[in-house]
Amino acid sequence: MSELPGFIAIETGDEEGLPLSVAWSLADGRIKHTLIQPDDSWIAESDHVTNEYSAEELESFGVSPLDVIRELETDYFNETLYTSGSGEDELALARLFDTYGIDPFVELAPAESLYPGLNDAEWQRQRREVFDQLGLEPMRPEDEVSAMLALHQRLEGDDTE
Repeated sequence: MSELPGFIAIETGDEEGLPLSVAWSLADGRIKHTLIQPDDSWIAESDHVTNEYSAEELESFGVSPLDVIRELETDYFNETLYTSGSGEDELALARLFDTYGIDPFVELAPAESLYPGLNDAEWQRQRREVFDQLGLEPMRPEDEVSAMLALHQRLEGDDTE
């Protein structure tokens, strides 16, 4: 199988890009996924972060934002990662890096930019079709990345997984 581009998706918990979980793909098609422990500066006195996760769950099962940054650096230093284009990924990633005063070392680009012969609306239509075919849930980072990988393989004619 040829080397695949890196795809990333971040689940957020508010309009300010509170990062809750992140997933990204590796060049061989594997996916890394984890919950993110909220930094103290991200959360007010609330014990409830979103309808899906409590602060306690994120604290217990998540990894520190700095560990997420280090792992991402190991996999994709000075590279471009592709997103589904919602804009929330960029905001959430900026929040991760800003917490530690680190300049982002990855660039985000919309995944549809990988396919110059395909307009945005057609890419989104095919993405939704992949979600339906594979029974994936939009907004779950690991499913978002799985869908982008599957769509990439379809569009590039690479059926190996």
